[in-house]
Amino acid sequence: MVVAVKVQHRLVKRNSNVDIATMDALTRVIKRVFPDFKFMWLAEEMKKNLPLELDFVHEGHNADRARRMLSHFKFLKIVWKLSSDRVLVMEFCEGGQVNDIAYMRNHNISAPEVCKRLGQIYSEMIFVHGYVHCDPHPGNMLVFKHPQRGAEIVLLDHGLYTVLDENFRMQYANLWLGLLSRDLERIQYYSRCLGVGDLYRLFACMVTTRSWDSITTGIDKQPVTEDENMKIASEVGNYLKEITEILNGVSRPMLMILKTNDLLRNIERSLCVGGSAYSFTQMSLCCAAAVRDYNVHRADSCNRYFLSQLSYFGQILRIYIYELISSVSIYFHNVMPGLKKLPVS
Repeated sequence: MVVAVKVQHRLVKRNSNVDIATMDALTRVIKRVFPDFKFMWLAEEMKKNLPLELDFVHEGHNADRARRMLSHFKFLKIVWKLSSDRVLVMEFCEGGQVNDIAYMRNHNISAPEVCKRLGQIYSEMIFVHGYVHCDPHPGNMLVFKHPQRGAEIVLLDHGLYTVLDENFRMQYANLWLGLLSRDLERIQYYSRCLGVGDLYRLFACMVTTRSWDSITTGIDKQPVTEDENMKIASEVGNYLKEITEILNGVSRPMLMILKTNDLLRNIERSLCVGGSAYSFTQMSLCCAAAVRDYNVHRADSCNRYFLSQLSYFGQILRIYIYELISSVSIYFHNVMPGLKKLPVS
C-alpha cells in the first residue's frame, strides 16, 4: 500500500500558542481603545480551533467520521498504527488540485462535473449530516477521474470541521429553499430565525454571494456576470456597519458556513462555472430531503405524513424537470456551433 505522510514540525505548536496569545492581546487592546469593536469572536474562534487543527489524531478521527457518513464518496483511509498527534499516515491518492484546469483538461475531466460533485459532497455534509469540512480551499482538494463514477473529489486536511444541530440545519435548509424558489416571506422568516433581524436582504446576498436583483430574478436561472461581481464589490463598502452587525448576530456555526460558502464559490469562479445549475440542483435535492425527513419524523397524523411526502415529491419533480431543461440547453449550446459549420449538400 502506497501512503502519504504528513509531518508537523516540532516548533509549530509552540509558535501557535504565541500566535493565539498575540491575537488575543491585540483584540483586547483594540476593544479597550475602540469600545464599538465587534470582532472579539475572531480571537475566540482561533483559540478554540487552532489547537484542534494541529492535533493530527483529532484530524484523523474527523476523516474517519466523514468517511463513515459519506461512504459513497472517496475519503483517504488513515493508517492508525503509524500515526500520532504530529504524524498522520494515510492512503496515497493521485490527482490534481481542484482548480487545476490544465490537469482536468489532460485527464478529460469537465469543470461542470467537478462542481456537481463538489455540490453533492457539501450539500450532504451541511443539510443531511450536519458535519462540515470548513477549509475547502483548492490546496485541500484533489480531483481525479474514476473509471466508473467520472470526476471524483478527495478532501484533504480534516482538522477543521463544524457540527450543525438539527434546528440550525432545518432553518438553513428552509432559507435555501426560499432563496431558490424566490419566496421572499420564507427568506425573511428564516433569516430572522438565524439571527439577522431586519437585515435579511443583505444576509441573503452574503449567503449566496449574489446581488438582491439576482436573488429576486432567480439565482439558479441567472448566471454570475462580471458586471454583477463589480457591482457587488463597489457597494460592499457602503454596508460595512450592517455586515458587522450580521456577523455579530449569527451563531458561530453560521460564521463557519459563510466562510465555507465563500471558499466554494471561489472554486466555482476559478473553474468559470460560478452559480452553475449543477451546484444549485444538488443543494435543492439535499435541502428538500432534509426538510422532508424532519417533517416526516415529527408527523403526528397520517394526513401530515402524506402531505410532507407529497410536498417533497412535488419539489423533486420540479428540480428534475429544471435539471433536464438545463442539460438540454447546455447540450444544444455546445453542439449547435459545430452543426452550423457542417457543409450543406
